[in-house]
Amino acid sequence: MPKPTFLNLSPQKQKRIFDAAVQEFAAKRFDEASINQIIKTAGIPRGSFYQYFDNKEDLYLYMVAEIGREKMVLFKQMEALDPEADFFETCLYSFSQVLAWAKAKPEYSRIASMMELDNSAFISKLRAHSAAGLNMYKEMLDRDKQRGRIKADTDTSLVVDMFYTFSVNLSKEYQQTGSEEMLLTRMISMLRILKEGIAID
Repeated sequence: MPKPTFLNLSPQKQKRIFDAAVQEFAAKRFDEASINQIIKTAGIPRGSFYQYFDNKEDLYLYMVAEIGREKMVLFKQMEALDPEADFFETCLYSFSQVLAWAKAKPEYSRIASMMELDNSAFISKLRAHSAAGLNMYKEMLDRDKQRGRIKADTDTSLVVDMFYTFSVNLSKEYQQTGSEEMLLTRMISMLRILKEGIAID
């Protein structure tokens, strides 16, 4: 995380360094990203970089934390949902919000995709930690079990993993197609299949 010298910089200079990091990490995997390119884009001396951060890992963690703060604002908007909304309605709403966020911040979406493709030890550990955010969906599913809306023997972790994996794949498609309507339609179809099943009794 950043050193006190970075926190003492003006907000404008902090943002310049943050934006340079976002630009580099959105284009390259962690191990391929270059500190030299980041400091060149930010317009700071190399020596100054190490006054602000210990290493590339520190900068990456700072960047992810800042993006996470923005994302938390997005997820707080989910509080506006009807508290009686079920798991499927909530998943669709959250996915639509993530799509809107990806449209507004496409570079953040590319960073997320790079993380999914990166098998380096540092990113793998970070990705595992980020998976804790799925607990919100697991809690919603368990709540609906208690309300009698979901079969009691449903594998909560498996269902949430399916939703997460499908969401990640659709997010990758969005970067290629930019079609919100098509991806929302596909998510609606997937959630309907998950809810109703495909077998004929």
